[in-house]
Amino acid sequence: MPIVEIEADWCNELSQPWILVTVATQTLSLITHGQIHQTYSISTSAFGLGCQQDSHKTPTGAHRIKRKIGHAAALGEIFEGRMPLGRCAPIVSLPVQAKQDLILTRIMWLEGLEIGINSGEGVDSYARYIYIHGTQEEGLLGQAASHGCVRMSNTAVVELFDLVNEGTFVYIGH
Repeated sequence: MPIVEIEADWCNELSQPWILVTVATQTLSLITHGQIHQTYSISTSAFGLGCQQDSHKTPTGAHRIKRKIGHAAALGEIFEGRMPLGRCAPIVSLPVQAKQDLILTRIMWLEGLEIGINSGEGVDSYARYIYIHGTQEEGLLGQAASHGCVRMSNTAVVELFDLVNEGTFVYIGH
């Protein structure tokens, strides 16, 4: 969906910077005043798009950042249950899967805004723990490789985390 159409549909949400996740290009763009401010390489789900609970797919549609977690975490710090563990993971820069699917550095926890699509029983992005977060598998960025979340490089997720607020609108599209 073009930026203009998203802004027309969600104009009340878009007076502030917002995030556009484009699955086809595996990119995340920060949009400010209708212009792309920054674009990052990402990984969405290796299982495709979908909103069903336990599908391991990346949900589509309108979301917002409900919670930002990890503002003081070290680059590469591992989170478990949204709590920093106090240790960092080695970053894999080759395009190979690591042994574990770790959540690193920063977490932006997404809440769906569309009842019955990505919000509510059986499809709720927040209840599914869908995040934008750092990954140890930086070599896989640019291709679908996650288990539902939106993965970013650790330096990029710190930059984005500092540029957005809780409540920032996020649109995940094809």
